[in-house]
Amino acid sequence: MRLTTIGTGTAAPSPARVNAGHLVEAGGVRLLLDCGSGVVHRMAALGLPWSDVTHVALTHFHADHTSDLATLFVAWRWGQLPARTAPVTLVGPPGTGALVERMAAALWKELPSPGYPVEVVELAPGGEGYALAPDVRLTSAKVPHTEESVAYSVEHAGRRLVYTGDTAYDAAVAGWASRCDVLLSECSLPRSMAVATHLTPEECGMMAAIARPRLLVLTHMYPPVERVDVRAIVAERFPGPVVLATDGWSTELEDLGCWS
Repeated sequence: MRLTTIGTGTAAPSPARVNAGHLVEAGGVRLLLDCGSGVVHRMAALGLPWSDVTHVALTHFHADHTSDLATLFVAWRWGQLPARTAPVTLVGPPGTGALVERMAAALWKELPSPGYPVEVVELAPGGEGYALAPDVRLTSAKVPHTEESVAYSVEHAGRRLVYTGDTAYDAAVAGWASRCDVLLSECSLPRSMAVATHLTPEECGMMAAIARPRLLVLTHMYPPVERVDVRAIVAERFPGPVVLATDGWSTELEDLGCWS
Protein backbone atom coordinates (compact mmCIF):
# COMPACT_ATOMS: atom_id res chain seq x y z
CA MET A 1 0.00 0.00 0.00
CA ARG A 2 1.33 3.41 -0.95
CA LEU A 3 0.28 6.81 0.46
CA THR A 4 0.91 10.10 -1.33
CA THR A 5 -0.11 13.34 0.35
CA ILE A 6 -1.29 15.48 -2.55
CA GLY A 7 -2.84 18.39 -0.68
CA THR A 8 -1.70 19.12 2.88
CA GLY A 9 -3.17 22.59 3.29
CA THR A 10 -6.36 24.19 4.51
CA ALA A 11 -8.78 26.97 3.68
CA ALA A 12 -5.84 29.40 3.98
CA PRO A 13 -4.38 29.97 0.48
CA SER A 14 -0.77 28.83 0.33
CA PRO A 15 1.81 28.73 -2.45
CA ALA A 16 3.09 25.40 -1.10
CA ARG A 17 -0.04 23.57 0.08
CA VAL A 18 -3.29 23.01 -1.77
CA ASN A 19 -6.48 21.82 -0.08
CA ALA A 20 -6.98 18.35 1.36
CA GLY A 21 -6.39 15.33 -0.85
CA HIS A 22 -4.45 12.07 -0.38
CA LEU A 23 -3.92 9.16 -2.75
CA VAL A 24 -3.83 5.58 -1.47
CA GLU A 25 -2.74 2.91 -3.94
CA ALA A 26 -3.50 -0.65 -2.84
CA GLY A 27 -3.59 -3.53 -5.29
CA GLY A 28 -5.77 -2.37 -8.16
CA VAL A 29 -7.43 0.35 -6.08
CA ARG A 30 -6.54 4.02 -6.56
CA LEU A 31 -8.37 5.77 -3.71
CA LEU A 32 -8.47 9.55 -3.40
CA LEU A 33 -9.24 10.60 0.17
CA ASP A 34 -10.90 14.04 -0.08
CA CYS A 35 -10.72 16.30 -3.10
CA GLY A 36 -10.31 19.94 -2.15
CA SER A 37 -9.33 22.89 -4.30
CA GLY A 38 -6.10 22.42 -6.26
CA VAL A 39 -5.88 18.66 -5.78
CA VAL A 40 -6.55 17.69 -9.40
CA HIS A 41 -3.94 20.03 -10.88
CA ARG A 42 -1.48 19.11 -8.12
CA MET A 43 -1.83 15.44 -9.10
CA ALA A 44 -0.96 16.38 -12.66
CA ALA A 45 2.01 18.48 -11.52
CA LEU A 46 3.30 15.57 -9.43
CA GLY A 47 2.88 13.09 -12.28
CA LEU A 48 0.32 11.08 -10.33
CA PRO A 49 -2.23 8.90 -12.14
CA TRP A 50 -5.25 11.19 -11.77
CA SER A 51 -6.99 9.51 -14.70
CA ASP A 52 -6.70 6.10 -13.04
CA VAL A 53 -8.42 6.93 -9.74
CA THR A 54 -10.99 4.21 -9.05
CA HIS A 55 -12.56 5.53 -5.84
CA VAL A 56 -13.03 8.89 -4.09
CA ALA A 57 -13.91 9.02 -0.39
CA LEU A 58 -15.03 12.26 1.25
CA THR A 59 -14.62 12.77 4.99
CA HIS A 60 -17.10 15.66 5.15
CA PHE A 61 -18.64 18.35 3.00
CA HIS A 62 -16.57 21.48 3.65
CA ALA A 63 -15.29 23.18 0.51
CA ASP A 64 -11.60 22.60 1.24
CA HIS A 65 -12.30 18.84 1.10
CA THR A 66 -14.79 18.68 -1.79
CA SER A 67 -14.48 21.63 -4.16
CA ASP A 68 -12.33 19.85 -6.79
CA LEU A 69 -14.73 16.93 -7.12
CA ALA A 70 -16.53 18.49 -10.08
CA THR A 71 -13.15 19.44 -11.60
CA LEU A 72 -12.06 15.81 -11.41
CA PHE A 73 -15.27 14.45 -12.91
CA VAL A 74 -15.09 16.97 -15.77
CA ALA A 75 -11.41 16.14 -16.36
CA TRP A 76 -12.23 12.47 -16.72
CA ARG A 77 -14.83 13.31 -19.40
CA TRP A 78 -13.30 16.27 -21.23
CA GLY A 79 -9.70 16.57 -20.06
CA GLN A 80 -8.25 13.50 -21.73
CA LEU A 81 -8.42 11.49 -24.93
CA PRO A 82 -9.95 9.02 -24.99
CA ALA A 83 -12.52 10.05 -22.42
CA ARG A 84 -12.96 7.89 -19.36
CA THR A 85 -15.17 4.84 -19.69
CA ALA A 86 -14.15 3.02 -16.49
CA PRO A 87 -16.55 3.24 -13.55
CA VAL A 88 -15.78 5.30 -10.45
CA THR A 89 -17.16 4.92 -6.95
CA LEU A 90 -17.75 7.95 -4.73
CA VAL A 91 -17.90 7.06 -1.04
CA GLY A 92 -18.94 9.41 1.73
CA PRO A 93 -21.04 9.75 4.85
CA PRO A 94 -24.82 9.93 4.62
CA GLY A 95 -25.74 13.00 2.58
CA THR A 96 -23.11 12.44 -0.12
CA GLY A 97 -25.73 11.77 -2.78
CA ALA A 98 -27.48 15.04 -1.98
CA LEU A 99 -24.12 16.84 -2.14
CA VAL A 100 -23.57 15.50 -5.67
CA GLU A 101 -27.01 16.73 -6.70
CA ARG A 102 -26.28 20.20 -5.33
CA MET A 103 -22.95 20.29 -7.15
CA ALA A 104 -24.67 19.21 -10.35
CA ALA A 105 -27.23 21.99 -10.04
CA ALA A 106 -24.54 24.60 -9.41
CA LEU A 107 -21.63 23.45 -11.59
CA TRP A 108 -22.29 20.74 -14.17
CA LYS A 109 -25.64 19.07 -14.70
CA GLU A 110 -23.99 15.92 -16.07
CA LEU A 111 -22.07 15.33 -12.84
CA PRO A 112 -24.18 12.35 -11.67
CA SER A 113 -24.04 10.75 -15.17
CA PRO A 114 -20.91 12.14 -16.85
CA GLY A 115 -20.55 9.53 -19.61
CA TYR A 116 -18.99 6.83 -17.44
CA PRO A 117 -20.63 4.88 -14.60
CA VAL A 118 -20.69 6.63 -11.22
CA GLU A 119 -21.73 4.78 -8.08
CA VAL A 120 -22.41 6.77 -4.91
CA VAL A 121 -22.00 4.79 -1.69
CA GLU A 122 -23.16 6.40 1.53
CA LEU A 123 -21.15 4.67 4.24
CA ALA A 124 -22.50 5.04 7.73
CA PRO A 125 -19.80 5.13 10.41
CA GLY A 126 -19.20 1.93 12.30
CA GLY A 127 -20.02 -1.51 11.04
CA GLU A 128 -18.10 -3.70 8.64
CA GLY A 129 -17.39 -1.01 6.07
CA TYR A 130 -17.21 -1.34 2.30
CA ALA A 131 -15.05 -3.53 0.06
CA LEU A 132 -13.32 -1.33 -2.51
CA ALA A 133 -11.96 -4.57 -3.97
CA PRO A 134 -11.91 -8.15 -2.69
CA ASP A 135 -8.63 -7.40 -0.86
CA VAL A 136 -9.17 -3.73 0.10
CA ARG A 137 -11.65 -2.65 2.78
CA LEU A 138 -12.71 0.85 3.77
CA THR A 139 -14.33 1.49 7.15
CA SER A 140 -15.29 4.73 8.85
CA ALA A 141 -15.74 6.17 12.31
CA LYS A 142 -17.58 9.30 13.45
CA VAL A 143 -15.33 12.20 14.41
CA PRO A 144 -16.21 15.50 16.13
CA HIS A 145 -16.03 18.21 13.46
CA THR A 146 -19.28 18.56 11.50
CA GLU A 147 -22.47 16.55 11.75
CA GLU A 148 -21.40 14.24 8.93
CA SER A 149 -17.62 14.09 9.53
CA VAL A 150 -15.88 10.73 9.54
CA ALA A 151 -12.39 9.25 9.67
CA TYR A 152 -11.43 6.39 7.36
CA SER A 153 -9.47 3.19 7.72
CA VAL A 154 -8.03 1.47 4.63
CA GLU A 155 -6.84 -2.12 4.99
CA HIS A 156 -4.92 -4.17 2.44
CA ALA A 157 -2.58 -7.16 2.68
CA GLY A 158 -2.17 -6.89 6.44
CA ARG A 159 -1.50 -3.13 6.40
CA ARG A 160 -3.76 -0.40 7.73
CA LEU A 161 -3.88 3.34 7.15
CA VAL A 162 -6.15 5.61 9.20
CA TYR A 163 -7.01 9.12 8.00
CA THR A 164 -8.66 11.38 10.57
CA GLY A 165 -10.04 13.97 8.16
CA ASP A 166 -10.86 17.10 10.13
CA THR A 167 -11.47 16.35 13.79
CA ALA A 168 -11.25 17.58 17.33
CA TYR A 169 -9.49 15.50 19.98
CA ASP A 170 -11.28 12.19 20.52
CA ALA A 171 -9.78 9.36 22.55
CA ALA A 172 -12.34 6.91 21.13
CA VAL A 173 -11.23 7.64 17.56
CA ALA A 174 -7.61 7.23 18.64
CA GLY A 175 -8.50 3.87 20.13
CA TRP A 176 -10.27 2.87 16.91
CA ALA A 177 -7.01 3.66 15.06
CA SER A 178 -5.01 1.49 17.47
CA ARG A 179 -1.82 -0.05 16.05
CA CYS A 180 -2.41 1.17 12.51
CA ASP A 181 0.65 1.36 10.30
CA VAL A 182 0.07 5.02 9.38
CA LEU A 183 -2.04 7.56 11.22
CA LEU A 184 -2.62 10.41 8.77
CA SER A 185 -3.82 13.14 11.09
CA GLU A 186 -4.85 16.72 10.72
CA CYS A 187 -2.71 19.21 12.70
CA SER A 188 -4.39 22.53 12.16
CA LEU A 189 -3.45 25.16 14.71
CA PRO A 190 -1.05 25.96 17.56
CA ARG A 191 -2.41 25.78 21.09
CA SER A 192 -2.51 29.58 21.29
CA MET A 193 -5.11 29.57 18.50
CA ALA A 194 -6.93 26.37 19.46
CA VAL A 195 -10.55 25.88 18.37
CA ALA A 196 -13.04 23.20 19.35
CA THR A 197 -13.18 21.47 15.96
CA HIS A 198 -9.51 20.97 15.03
CA LEU A 199 -6.34 19.47 16.51
CA THR A 200 -3.29 21.18 17.97
CA PRO A 201 0.13 19.49 17.95
CA GLU A 202 -0.38 18.65 21.63
CA GLU A 203 -3.63 16.87 20.81
CA CYS A 204 -2.06 15.08 17.83
CA GLY A 205 0.56 13.72 20.21
CA MET A 206 -2.10 12.65 22.69
CA MET A 207 -4.10 10.80 20.04
CA ALA A 208 -0.97 9.16 18.64
CA ALA A 209 0.02 8.03 22.15
CA ILE A 210 -3.26 6.09 22.28
CA ALA A 211 -3.23 4.84 18.67
CA ARG A 212 0.51 3.98 18.65
CA PRO A 213 0.91 3.97 14.85
CA ARG A 214 4.16 2.90 13.27
CA LEU A 215 4.24 6.33 11.60
CA LEU A 216 2.37 9.53 12.43
CA VAL A 217 1.89 11.74 9.36
CA LEU A 218 0.61 15.27 9.99
CA THR A 219 -1.36 17.22 7.39
CA HIS A 220 -3.99 20.00 7.10
CA MET A 221 -1.69 22.66 8.54
CA TYR A 222 -2.66 26.31 8.74
CA PRO A 223 0.29 28.71 8.45
CA PRO A 224 0.41 29.59 12.18
CA VAL A 225 1.04 25.98 13.23
CA GLU A 226 4.16 25.91 11.05
CA ARG A 227 5.65 28.65 13.23
CA VAL A 228 5.85 26.36 16.28
CA ASP A 229 8.07 23.30 16.73
CA VAL A 230 5.44 20.70 15.90
CA ARG A 231 7.83 17.75 16.12
CA ALA A 232 9.07 18.69 19.58
CA ILE A 233 5.56 19.26 20.88
CA VAL A 234 4.32 15.92 19.54
CA ALA A 235 7.42 14.13 20.88
CA GLU A 236 6.54 15.16 24.43
CA ARG A 237 3.56 12.82 24.16
CA PHE A 238 4.36 10.34 21.38
CA PRO A 239 7.84 8.82 21.03
CA GLY A 240 7.33 7.31 17.59
CA PRO A 241 8.36 8.65 14.17
CA VAL A 242 6.58 11.74 12.87
CA VAL A 243 6.38 13.24 9.39
CA LEU A 244 5.19 16.78 8.66
CA ALA A 245 3.73 16.05 5.27
CA THR A 246 4.18 18.26 2.23
CA ASP A 247 2.37 18.14 -1.09
CA GLY A 248 3.86 15.19 -2.95
CA TRP A 249 5.35 13.32 0.02
CA SER A 250 4.85 9.55 -0.18
CA THR A 251 5.64 6.30 1.59
CA GLU A 252 5.21 2.57 1.10
CA LEU A 253 3.53 1.10 4.18
CA GLU A 254 5.40 -2.16 3.66
CA ASP A 255 8.71 -0.32 4.13
CA LEU A 256 7.88 1.08 7.56
CA GLY A 257 9.91 -0.08 10.52
CA CYS A 258 8.59 -0.80 13.99
CA TRP A 259 9.43 1.66 16.77
CA SER A 260 8.04 -0.30 19.72
